[in-house]
Amino acid sequence: MGRATDRRGVLRIDLGATGDRGARVRRQDTLAVEEPLEIRVGPAGAGRRRPLAVTMRTPGDDLDLAIGFLLTEGLIRSAEDVHTAQLCAGADTPNTYNVVDVVLSPGVPEPETDPSRNFYTTSSCGVCGKASIESVRTRSRFAVREDPLEVTAELLAGLPDRLRAAQRAFDRTGGLHAAGLFGADGELLVLREDVGRHNAVDKVVGWAARADRLPLAGHVLLVSGRASFELTQKAWMAGVPLLAAVSAPSTLAAELAEEAGMTLVGFLRDPTMNVYTGAQRVTA
Repeated sequence: MGRATDRRGVLRIDLGATGDRGARVRRQDTLAVEEPLEIRVGPAGAGRRRPLAVTMRTPGDDLDLAIGFLLTEGLIRSAEDVHTAQLCAGADTPNTYNVVDVVLSPGVPEPETDPSRNFYTTSSCGVCGKASIESVRTRSRFAVREDPLEVTAELLAGLPDRLRAAQRAFDRTGGLHAAGLFGADGELLVLREDVGRHNAVDKVVGWAARADRLPLAGHVLLVSGRASFELTQKAWMAGVPLLAAVSAPSTLAAELAEEAGMTLVGFLRDPTMNVYTGAQRVTA
């Protein structure tokens, strides 16, 4: 398993310090690790699995990431569709574990691997490499619109502080996104960090799938950055009725949330927030 953080020497320059050139100090700084993860998928008994996706991620919770990615992309329906999933060393990097080998359960169709369904996801983009608009949108099998969840605005306002307090790697690097899953009572159930906000969400969804908690009815998903179309889609695929972000949503995120019947909250920064869709779930 790789490390989530690493140390690197830097030159620290403080122009606010006394002196003509300010203060110049060489020291060690902690950085968030970013490494590729290749996800290989195939049926049982097929021998070598075929590469499906490569994502740039922070090592850790890689099995959750792989399962969550397959689920939120609509390639599997639940963790039961996966017979085994294991980390293995890549052929060119025998000392690292940057490959997840996924064996599908009997009867589960193998994902397409033609160019229109090959994925390369960077830490900033979770849908790069899809060849058509149609392949970007994936419909959920969960009826989020019917979810009766209600939470108070006061409870929502307190969630970012709870998320931030649990971000241990962010404290050391300042360079990781977070996704946290909360119960209707505000209890933090799981938190995942990653250089890619979409990876952090996939890690949460993969955890929930492997724990047999899907759909995530009655839960709140909070992300530390903005709410993009891809994050909204991933939340819908997991059956999340309320997605909240500390920053702004995009137009497509708001449109998709409205289509799904999901509550979308942006700029969640105590004491204010913007409720873009599904306002009936946020009570006084």
